[in-house]
Order: sequence, then structure tokens, then C-alpha cells
Amino acid sequence: MEIDGAKLRRLRQRKLWLIGDLADKSGVHRNQISTYELGKAGAHPDTIHKLADALGVEPSELLPDG
Repeated sequence: MEIDGAKLRRLRQRKLWLIGDLADKSGVHRNQISTYELGKAGAHPDTIHKLADALGVEPSELLPDG
């Protein structure tokens, strides 16, 4: 599933978290998060839910518009 890397990065930075902080809180490996933020890979729906839960947002907020 496509994930909007720019949105993911913006939400992470809004919390003043490094990629490692999001990795620790979500259980998603830091290298994978970096790949998502760079737009180089899609994410499994379960992973999107983990990231969204850690960031305190709805999973739909991590998806591209449209």
C-alpha cells in the first residue's frame, strides 16, 4: 500500500522525533521508516497502523491524497 513519505516525515518531525524514536515507539525498523519517508517503498496495512498509532493519528493521514 502506498504511504506518503512527506506526511510521515512531517508528522514525525512535529513530535521532534528522530527516525529511531519512531522506530522504538512503533516497532517498525528504522531503515524501513527511512525507506518510506524517501518514497522508495510501499507499506503493509499493518505497518501503516503501527506508525499511525505511534504518531497518534489515523492511518488515513499517512496515505497520499486523492
